[in-house]
Amino acid sequence: MSSSVAGLVEQVVDTGRYPITEPGSAAWSAAVERVRAELEHDGCSVLRDFVRPSRHDDLRREGVAVAPEAHYDVEVVNAYNIDPGTPLPDDHPGRIALERRNAFVARDRIPADALVHRLYTDPDFQRFLAACCGLPEIHELADPLAGLVLNVVRPGMDHPWHFDTNEFAVSLLTQQAESGGVFEYCPGIRSAESENVDDVRAVLTGGGEHLIRRLPLRVGDLQLFRGRFSLHRVTPVAGDTARHTAIFAYSARPGVVGSVSRTAQLFGRVTDAHRLAEGQAVRGDTLLD
Repeated sequence: MSSSVAGLVEQVVDTGRYPITEPGSAAWSAAVERVRAELEHDGCSVLRDFVRPSRHDDLRREGVAVAPEAHYDVEVVNAYNIDPGTPLPDDHPGRIALERRNAFVARDRIPADALVHRLYTDPDFQRFLAACCGLPEIHELADPLAGLVLNVVRPGMDHPWHFDTNEFAVSLLTQQAESGGVFEYCPGIRSAESENVDDVRAVLTGGGEHLIRRLPLRVGDLQLFRGRFSLHRVTPVAGDTARHTAIFAYSARPGVVGSVSRTAQLFGRVTDAHRLAEGQAVRGDTLLD
């Protein structure tokens, strides 16, 4: 391990609790097995204070600095992030209209020396995450905008119920709301084989309370989450402080780039990389989104 990488990891990550620079050690293996067990059982695992408390203010400050770069466009969506006009049965949950009122700062607006950007590209961090997800390796997205983003939820706003495109998501809370902004999810509400539309509809219409779990998160907490199979949202933020979350997007294969339509929706722009990759996506299942 180089001194530069060692410096980053030792200064930022609590390597006493999460020895990500010691792959194969007993402590590393124990941490990986705990995360795997929680992902299998709950669809979610939280590594509390993954980032050292002494660096929490740095996380907040860096997020606040780039938050004005977020693309805002309140729009009508659905939980599957597909065209609201997609032909579906009348009672399908994909026909339930939701408002997306959060915003994203794209990767190319996040400085390369920001803590979250340096973590995203760190080989030890990637190796640890791959092991936690049961993969031999993971790859940064080739997408110049969506690989690393800051999710910004302003006071009075929320991030509505949705499924992720990737099987697993990795996020780090960098600024906590004064109140509200609670992460809610329905673990394993669907599978690669079944959309389970009855339960999804129940949650979206207010009748699925028994399916919902609520997860309090704090600045510095790293969350691994099976968001493709777990419906989830962030409740409305209250008070005067926005909720900021860095989202680290990886793939099990190299070269992944988002679609032109989805990219334009999230960031208000596309790049040549998106145009060139259009129509080349390979899906691992036949789920709706």
